[in-house]
Amino acid sequence: MVLGMNGTERFTNWLKNVISINDQIDTEVAAAKIKSDIYFRGPNVWILAFSVIIASVGLNINSTAVIIGAMLISPLMGPIMGLGLALGTNDTSLLKGSVRNLLIMVIVSLLAASLYFLVSPLNLVNPTELTARTRPTIYDVLVALFGGLAGILESSRKEKGTVLAGVAIATALMPPLCTAGYGIAKGNSAFFFGAMLLFLINCVFIILATYLMTKYLRFKEAEYASSAAARRTRTLMTIAIIAVMVPSLWSATLMVMDNNFERNVRSFVADNKNFGQGYIYDYHITEGKDRKVEVFYAGRKLTGEEMEFLSESAISHGIPADKLQIKERDLGDSDKATDQLLKGIYERAEDEIKRKDLKIKDLENELSEMKGRDVNYRRLAREIRYSYPEVNDITITKGAEVDDSLRVKDRTVVLAVSKRPIEPSRLRKVEEWLRLRMEDTTVVVHNINYHHE
Repeated sequence: MVLGMNGTERFTNWLKNVISINDQIDTEVAAAKIKSDIYFRGPNVWILAFSVIIASVGLNINSTAVIIGAMLISPLMGPIMGLGLALGTNDTSLLKGSVRNLLIMVIVSLLAASLYFLVSPLNLVNPTELTARTRPTIYDVLVALFGGLAGILESSRKEKGTVLAGVAIATALMPPLCTAGYGIAKGNSAFFFGAMLLFLINCVFIILATYLMTKYLRFKEAEYASSAAARRTRTLMTIAIIAVMVPSLWSATLMVMDNNFERNVRSFVADNKNFGQGYIYDYHITEGKDRKVEVFYAGRKLTGEEMEFLSESAISHGIPADKLQIKERDLGDSDKATDQLLKGIYERAEDEIKRKDLKIKDLENELSEMKGRDVNYRRLAREIRYSYPEVNDITITKGAEVDDSLRVKDRTVVLAVSKRPIEPSRLRKVEEWLRLRMEDTTVVVHNINYHHE
């Protein structure tokens, strides 16, 4: 038992040494560095504008590589981390400076992105990279949260490494700002407000991550002339922290629920796309507290049993029956419905053809294997007569054997006809040879002898 405890303690001490960061952190240098990085003026403004334009090009042409390249040079980290540090150290002057420079950063980014999209001749039919930044997801929150944690930790290290934490923060902040600029340039409010919502949520989680790490690493708090001023500042900061944390946690919870609901809806639609004598050609999810899904179905009117089946299928996919609304449309009411139904019938026919092709291919392979297992009986008879002269004739029968328990087994029966009885040991050799020669372990040899008059 003592040895076990010692082993456990050694492992615990080793693990603590591996993950310990206390002796590698310099909070004073980190605080000074963050404070110096919050300001946006001179070269920083131009670098930000250039990186935003590069990211906008990447979004415009759906190029992830170009977007990543823009993030490598983007100076977005300063004001956001400055806000988290200000909240963690009760520094009101740093808070004001960070907010002011964050606004400058947002304005410069929106102007640069808007100007690019105004003059850009590129106009994608399906700008997937831009569309992806119009609706917040839990994955965006995770990138912002852990990017913020990595950012403040990297800034606090005594020995600077090669970790580019600012890239992770830029991943969370730059694409939404560029997309908002696209919304301004194209007059598309859905793109603008959706992207700005994503930007604000990501900002909040980066600030939250910086605040938590600041408290964990015990950054030195700001000093005040009097205890009353310190109390007022702490009260204001507490209110600000609550204002940041509560909405962020609530929005994260809602995003998780929204993502799970949408995933369930997609699975339900995929499993029931070609249903009955019609086709589910579209669906719409209403966002918010009372989320529901409208499923648009075109084809022959659904029967009561079919409606009940769809409701049960929705429940099995995690969608409550009262959250599902099936909108049936006559083919004549909508050209889109007609087109989508024809598309569905074509896809269903294609799927059926593919299934039949696969079945034919499987049968062809099976037939090929059977042909490969076919035995040249003339050659086999000559080989048997040469190896076993006592065998005059053979009869080979393939079928099934049923035992006393009515269990059915495949069996190949070989009748070896001879003038005189074949010794059992010799017969077993014939059987083993035939199993190898015919590549069939079910072969059983029986001897039949006769007297030739």
